[in-house]
Amino acid sequence: MEELVALVLSATAGGLLLLLLVGVSCYLWKILGGTFVYEELQGTTATSSMQGDMLCLQSTKTQTSRPPGVPFVVPPSLQRQDWVPLHSGVWRHSPQDPYPAPESPPDAFSSNVGGACALGAINPELYKSLEDQGEMDFPEDCLGRLWFSVEYQQEAERLLVGLVKAQRLQAPSEPCNALVKLHLLPDERRFLQSKTKCKTSNPQFHEHFIFQVSSKNVTQRVLRFSVFHVDRQRKHQLLGHVLFPLKKESLAGNSPHLLWRDLEAENLEPPSEFGDLQFCLGYSDSLSRLTVVVLRARGLQLQEDQSSLSVFVKVSLMNHNQFVKCKKTTAVLGSANPVYSETFSFKVDRIELDTASLSLIVLQGTEREKSHQLGRVVVGPYMYARGRELEHWNEMLSKPKELVRRWHALCQATEP
Repeated sequence: MEELVALVLSATAGGLLLLLLVGVSCYLWKILGGTFVYEELQGTTATSSMQGDMLCLQSTKTQTSRPPGVPFVVPPSLQRQDWVPLHSGVWRHSPQDPYPAPESPPDAFSSNVGGACALGAINPELYKSLEDQGEMDFPEDCLGRLWFSVEYQQEAERLLVGLVKAQRLQAPSEPCNALVKLHLLPDERRFLQSKTKCKTSNPQFHEHFIFQVSSKNVTQRVLRFSVFHVDRQRKHQLLGHVLFPLKKESLAGNSPHLLWRDLEAENLEPPSEFGDLQFCLGYSDSLSRLTVVVLRARGLQLQEDQSSLSVFVKVSLMNHNQFVKCKKTTAVLGSANPVYSETFSFKVDRIELDTASLSLIVLQGTEREKSHQLGRVVVGPYMYARGRELEHWNEMLSKPKELVRRWHALCQATEP
């Protein structure tokens, strides 16, 4: 019995001694570990300001020795890599762009539209759309500018017109109350009308209109936007209009084409005896190019059966009264006021402008007979033209960067 009691006491004493040793070991480990962390943080705090100031230099210069706090030396093959600190005592290699941008010369951005832009900033000039570009340059005599969209659905034979907005409308009185009427010429009787936007010279419409027109006739139609100001007596005062011929190019594709045009004033002068023709002239010295834009005609004296008539304009370049080159517009069916808006260019040297001239002849043709001349206009220097035709030619030469637009009365047709 005594031996059993002694054995139990010995086991108890051994267990207590083991627990005492474990407690002492934990206490000593805690004290030593806290001291090591304190020394490490103290050393890191002492160098933190220096590391913060040299952070940019470490990313640009080559590291030839190990960074502070890194317990190893960077191998020579990785000395050109960038190393960034994550926390005290730990450094990691910064990931590189898998598709680095090519280095640009110092003046690479000097020719951009918006000029140089700070790295990481957004250059708004690079994100301007065609709609934004139409808001930058307004001529001095601008009556206003209209934005619209056009789309033709071939299967449904529907013309979808979107009226977007207008800017800088010149109303006779302030404020402007804008209203737009849409005609599909040559039909003058039927029209669609927008809502009136009150007290603003820059109305926002965002309205949509539908015209039912067959695919055979759509390219012979002209879309006209007439912009009015509604006064206090509810009378409509015309501010200007836009004529847009529905050509194949403007209707191509399956999405709406967003466009803008400047308003044109109404021509209050009565048409001439044989009708009038409006066109633009321009000359480029650097390209030696003479440009003619045939816009439209009005008051043409057509034959009785207008439904089968096709009216077109022939533009001929002459030199010393000798034929050089000829170009024609597309034919417009059954209209005494056809709209073309077609551009033609001729190669003409500067020294040839004193002996060159342009002949524009309006013709009508039928399936049975030969084309018949309705009228003619000749513009050129003093040798070939007088009056408005001579003034138009001289104004073209005095404004090399502009397209000069004018109306001309057609004279009695003569065979060329």
